[in-house]
Amino acid sequence: MAVIALKAWYLQDYEPIAEVLKRPHDLRLSRSSLLKTGLRADILDDKQIIQESAWFKRYLEGDLVEFYIEGSGGYVIANLDLISQEVYLTKHDLSANLEPIIYFSPQTQYPQSSEMLREVLTETLVTLNKRSRLFLTLEETPRPSETAVRLSDAQLKKIRKSLLFIADGTAIQEVESVFLLSSNVCVELGYAIGCKRSAQILLTYQERQQLSGQFPFDLSSHQQLPFTTRGQLEKALPELIKTLLQRFNLFS
Repeated sequence: MAVIALKAWYLQDYEPIAEVLKRPHDLRLSRSSLLKTGLRADILDDKQIIQESAWFKRYLEGDLVEFYIEGSGGYVIANLDLISQEVYLTKHDLSANLEPIIYFSPQTQYPQSSEMLREVLTETLVTLNKRSRLFLTLEETPRPSETAVRLSDAQLKKIRKSLLFIADGTAIQEVESVFLLSSNVCVELGYAIGCKRSAQILLTYQERQQLSGQFPFDLSSHQQLPFTTRGQLEKALPELIKTLLQRFNLFS
């Protein structure tokens, strides 16, 4: 029976899958068994090539070594026997499945806050892209009307695939000491909380003196950015975005 080789790409730093597939593969495998949460495979490459690879050195140091395997998705090495050239890999949620997008959810009931955020976000990305190894883009949820609060599949995918989701949670009203937010923002933020890591979500809001209360969302302090003036936003937002994106090793 002919051996069917699976190509595998080593993922050292964040890189979208579409870009990963453009470069040569780093490993060839022959799958021997498929498990519920992983797979067992034989390594087809020469032992010396494996020993000299960057990913093998990281494995020996005890680091998490990620691979994208064609037709199978993301995996990390759980165990490797170089003598028998057998490797066991477990399923892993890869950051490579994300796209280099900052996704912004605005509101229209108090438009000055979203306008300010949009402008500062645009300026911030211009600055960050000068030092980023991948080009970051800003995308925004369209607000053609305030009728149906419903997200399309395309919008859900954008939220799910974005590196960072930023919502304008500026209060519209206050009811019994609880802030009332834009219904559209609430739906999108709720979806983001359900599908993204906490470090990929940022709730920004302009403080309004005439309103006081609490937010209906339980988010930690590092996921929130209050501001009053544009100057405060310009000072705090760029550094906070850099901090939240730090795990992707984008900036030189």
